[in-house]
Amino acid sequence: MNVLLRVLLAWAVCIGIAFGAGATVDVSGLPPEARETLRRIDAGGPFPYRRDGTVFGNYERILPKRPRGYYREYTVATPGSRDRGARRIVAGGSPPSVFYYTADHYQSFRRIQR
Repeated sequence: MNVLLRVLLAWAVCIGIAFGAGATVDVSGLPPEARETLRRIDAGGPFPYRRDGTVFGNYERILPKRPRGYYREYTVATPGSRDRGARRIVAGGSPPSVFYYTADHYQSFRRIQR
């Protein structure tokens, strides 16, 4: 493997680039705002954003295919942002039993290990 490819691969691993839903993150590795969102999901609310809990359509087809309504999305607050920002937790199941974190508005996901 050439040196440039090794450097790029190491860089991607170090910053946690995760394309697709195969990558994971432990709860302790999430930002504090994401841990707070998980706590609210577990408690059934209250949620600070009107769109929290709405159906996530999985139009990107990155997450495993499930029937419409299986996935719900929740905002992860972004300090300093004037709007909802790009960070979300997508929860699957009723009650939710699988959780995914995206920091880049659905471009990539990491499954949350609990």
